[in-house]
Amino acid sequence: MCCTCCRKDNQLLETEDDDNFQLSRLYSVETDGKWPLIYATQYDISFMGLEKLHPFDAGKWGRVYHFLLDSEMITDDCVVRPLEINEDELLYVHSKKYIKSLKSSFTVAQITEVPPVLLLPNCVVQKQVLSPFRFQTGGTILAGKLALTRGWAINIGGGFHHCCANNGGGFCAYADITLCIKYIFGDDQNRITSAMIVDLDAHQGNGHERDFKSDRRVYIMDVYNRHIYPKDHDAKEAIDRKVELNCEVEDEEYLNKVKVNLEAALSEFTPQIIIFNAGTDILKGDGLGLLSVSAEGIIKRDELVFSNARKRNIPIVMVTSGGYQKQTARVIADSILNLKSKGLITITKD
Repeated sequence: MCCTCCRKDNQLLETEDDDNFQLSRLYSVETDGKWPLIYATQYDISFMGLEKLHPFDAGKWGRVYHFLLDSEMITDDCVVRPLEINEDELLYVHSKKYIKSLKSSFTVAQITEVPPVLLLPNCVVQKQVLSPFRFQTGGTILAGKLALTRGWAINIGGGFHHCCANNGGGFCAYADITLCIKYIFGDDQNRITSAMIVDLDAHQGNGHERDFKSDRRVYIMDVYNRHIYPKDHDAKEAIDRKVELNCEVEDEEYLNKVKVNLEAALSEFTPQIIIFNAGTDILKGDGLGLLSVSAEGIIKRDELVFSNARKRNIPIVMVTSGGYQKQTARVIADSILNLKSKGLITITKD
């Protein structure tokens, strides 16, 4: 169940490219007096109905936002609006070769797993498919900065954990988790030197695992269904605490394994920030996650992760990641409302 955290000791540390960091414009948006909830209308993906050919609900993020509006937890003017990340900012992590490859509609069709995308002009693909991903990636990076000043931040999007510096896949075009952590490490104002990724999406987070395989500053806990995509055995070597599940796992077993392993992880490693990849594809009935956790179980899971972070005064970033049923938007919104009702998220000024 647990992969020893010593696996990085004989590997080289991350190269000191952080010295070239310049404070990102992505941090420059107005946040004072707002909830550290991050969302833009540009998150939702729409490309002539072709998005319906993929099981992912490409309008999930907007529906989460509107559920929160309807609950009166938030208003339009109290949510932080991120900027779209640009090519130069992406190159802080991504290779030039990879970014250039996204100018091929064929490559984007492979990443999004929607074959007809290859027939579209790339200018359309950039605007209708990749721009929403870039806005969400900008949101995750901004969430990292906000969490350090507010104690927590939630990006109603992001969590593209199958993308690494050199490759995309699994509906993940940009490595937002890697970018978030690298920007934090590179910002001299933060002085952050350790991070933990708690990946509770149903799928293995092979993207960030490949990116941080040789970086001892980043501890990775990954709880996933061993029988589904991506089955990336090389990336598994980067996992410090590995919890592999069988199909149809239900609430009691799932929540117990998350609780025990998260507490053990936090006793082994003391991060200065936690990135929580809160996928809802663990929900019963999800045809890709193949687990059987209830909506109430997901809400309890998120509460458990936030509670552990908050009682230890560790800043936490939540991204919403995978989830392939229409009801997942309601579950995410209900989970955020529960975090508020339990006092685990509150509004404070910068």
